[in-house]
Amino acid sequence: MDTGFLSRRSNWPCSRIPGDRPAVSFEDAESWSHETLHHRVNACANALLAGGVRSGDRVGILLYNCLEYWTAYLAAMRIGAIAVRLNFRLTAEELEYAINDSGSTVLLFHGSLADTLAPIRDRLPVRWYVALPDGGGSTPPWAEAWTVLENGHPDEPECLRPAADAPAMLMYTSGTTGRPKGAVWSHDNTLWFTAMQAMQWGLDENTVGMTTGPMYHVGAVEDLASATLAVGGHAVVLGSGGFSIRRVLEIIAHRRVTDVFLFPFMIYQLTRLEDWQAYDLSTLKRILSGGDPLLPSATRALQERYPWIEVVQVYGLTEGTPIAACSTGEETLNHPESVGRPMPFTEISLRDERGAVVAPGAEGEIWIRSPVVCDSYWQRPEATAETFTDGWCHTGDLGRLTGQGLLCIAGRRKDMIRTGGENVYPVEVEDILMRHPGIREAAAVAVPDARYIESVCAVVVPVAGSGLSEQGVVDHCRQYLAGYKCPRHIVFRDSLPRTPSGKLMKYRLRDAYRHLGSDPGST
Repeated sequence: MDTGFLSRRSNWPCSRIPGDRPAVSFEDAESWSHETLHHRVNACANALLAGGVRSGDRVGILLYNCLEYWTAYLAAMRIGAIAVRLNFRLTAEELEYAINDSGSTVLLFHGSLADTLAPIRDRLPVRWYVALPDGGGSTPPWAEAWTVLENGHPDEPECLRPAADAPAMLMYTSGTTGRPKGAVWSHDNTLWFTAMQAMQWGLDENTVGMTTGPMYHVGAVEDLASATLAVGGHAVVLGSGGFSIRRVLEIIAHRRVTDVFLFPFMIYQLTRLEDWQAYDLSTLKRILSGGDPLLPSATRALQERYPWIEVVQVYGLTEGTPIAACSTGEETLNHPESVGRPMPFTEISLRDERGAVVAPGAEGEIWIRSPVVCDSYWQRPEATAETFTDGWCHTGDLGRLTGQGLLCIAGRRKDMIRTGGENVYPVEVEDILMRHPGIREAAAVAVPDARYIESVCAVVVPVAGSGLSEQGVVDHCRQYLAGYKCPRHIVFRDSLPRTPSGKLMKYRLRDAYRHLGSDPGST
């Protein structure tokens, strides 16, 4: 993405915005102005060039939420490199796969993650490590200190600006094969998405947009934050880990936030607060929420407490437009089963298994077409052909259209588990379970979770005489899977239910073990 929009020069569409206006902030602590951010991005871009990074090179970013994430991400794209945003919650084995698959030759990381990287360094293509010190770690001897990126020249880098259709970043998303795939975002995708959001919600230089997810997600950068920044507004980032809804409310009040992205489990925590009146949310105009449908009871509670706040449900996916559809506040309240209508420049179509458009009102797979749909998965021609057709993205989600033209999500064809705003594909968990010598068969399904909407339940058929225990299964998974992917519930069975043709009937397992979870609407 061309970072010219951060500049006060004539090539900046928002040149009317004073450079000393806040651009990005970390919680209620440090802030950088638009001018400061512009110079820091230039400095980082020039340092990367001096380090031998060139157009098309992959630059891995393994950072917790911080202001430096903005400089690293924007600088890599400014010089035509491809930013690879890596999930800091992954295990060493998972990171090894993503870094090798992307071919990242540069890795920018927080010092406290050095212990995760150290065992796999010899198996990675990385030639240059740069560490950002944090509370849990400093710069290891095999990496350079972050100051090398801060000491670059602050003037505009002397290199060609990337073409609009050139790759800007790789965003790894799990797939049905159990191995993550790198969705390739172009500069065009990124700029179109900022424009679509600005048009939909009227974002401008007075917008203070706050995101609460991890910055390796599109939901914390591309959703709301980058669009806010692009129009000269103020993007506020929440720190990683230890989520607290009270902390979010404190920051909203301090920063005078106008728009915030909250996942459903965060909203449920908000509606359960007894002292909610202690927090000044008078500037907050809009709450965006996605990933799972909001419970009607929650939207009603928000309306009663904060009648001036519009609650918007959104729907989308990384490779197929992160916000492809959204509701209005009225639709969220009166049609909670719906995720609204297509975003500007976005088409949504419901198709049958042959790709034909279904009859009005019928259920079908959701296909999305917009300028934000990715062209491909990184070096995955077969997966690309399965997912993308003539600009359309086959989402794998099932939906239907109401008589009013509202999109309702009917189910997930790929059996994805959504936990705390994260995607978990069962096959990835099942692959790890089946590595255990004491497990003969295994299935991973979703059960309700009061805090995270859903959590992972592992249904396991042990090898006879193995002495397998629940704790043994959990300990095994923790070696290979990020914490949010690990099963919270373990069930042992003599066999798994299958059709006569041998197909696993996961719906029976979901129904049988729903009672292990807890109602997302419960206190």
